[in-house]
Amino acid sequence: MNSPQIFDHNRVILCHFDSYSTALLFARYGNSVLAPAPLPETASVMSAPSDACEQHPPNAVLDAVVAQYGLDPTQLRLDDGFQAWMSSDSGSIRIHLVRFTGLDAPRQAIEPLGVFKPISDMRGLPMIELNLLRQVFNLIMGGG
Repeated sequence: MNSPQIFDHNRVILCHFDSYSTALLFARYGNSVLAPAPLPETASVMSAPSDACEQHPPNAVLDAVVAQYGLDPTQLRLDDGFQAWMSSDSGSIRIHLVRFTGLDAPRQAIEPLGVFKPISDMRGLPMIELNLLRQVFNLIMGGG
């Protein structure tokens, strides 16, 4: 699965958590927190499909994000504890959570893409994305 096609059935939430200040920031791109594109309007929540690992390899998605956006792979960690799936007219879409691991949110690294914002600044996002952010918030603040 090459990079452009991998994003047909995968999206990524990029975040940074400062454990010292407990500041949780999300990369926001206009009206979405999903890279490289928002979900289709017809998307809805679903359970994980039985062939999830074959069609949605998490490490391949991480590699594709690094390649597409020129991010430093040593500063990123795929969060295996996060599981979210959406159904759409074109098939299932897996949502992956990728955390920046540096001490500070790498604001300059995502400037060409968007900006870092706390969850309180996410008003106006589609409800389906706000629910995803709530899941991430609960996972990270719950010690995940």
